[in-house]
Amino acid sequence: MDMVKIGKFIAKCRKEKNLTQAQLAEKFGITDRAVSKWETGNSLPDASIMLQLCELLSINVNELLKGERIAMENLNKESEANIIALKKENEMQTKKLLKLEWVLVGISLAGFLILCLAGEYVARRYSAKLLSNLLIGGGTLLILCAALIGVWIEQTAGYYECAACSHRYKPTYAAVLFAPHMSRTRWMKCPECKKRTWQKKVVKKD
Repeated sequence: MDMVKIGKFIAKCRKEKNLTQAQLAEKFGITDRAVSKWETGNSLPDASIMLQLCELLSINVNELLKGERIAMENLNKESEANIIALKKENEMQTKKLLKLEWVLVGISLAGFLILCLAGEYVARRYSAKLLSNLLIGGGTLLILCAALIGVWIEQTAGYYECAACSHRYKPTYAAVLFAPHMSRTRWMKCPECKKRTWQKKVVKKD
């Protein structure tokens, strides 16, 4: 999927409708900066407004994702290609999120250790118990916040696959938070077969 090409196509279609970036943005309740990001290829329109945008610009979704007008005889072929491209884009975003989780874990652990060591140093060097406790408490709070954000990433990015029936689904935040786990494999109840198994994290829906 060529984001720059898509952006130039959106800009071309907008100008054909004699609309400024600000006017287009106003129709969807967004900022003209968001429209600018579309047109420079830095982001895609949100799925919630994509159909309305296409209707306004007198194009279809396949043409938007292709970044050019599509002849009717090529429409089905381009539709399949765009679906595949969207799936790949979604998988890439999921992988990036999961990598971000490891970065978050590393930073929070480093911060926790630094604050705890600083607290211990202050307690021994200056006998400042209150400051020491505040530093250690800050480290504990940091690791707790990182853990909660990490669970949110786990719940949001990708799917979990049931070991019993192979059903892939997104569990609730609470289910992920309270499930016993080993790395990214969690002991949870499958909504499809109702069995509790060790369910592994997967990137794709199917």
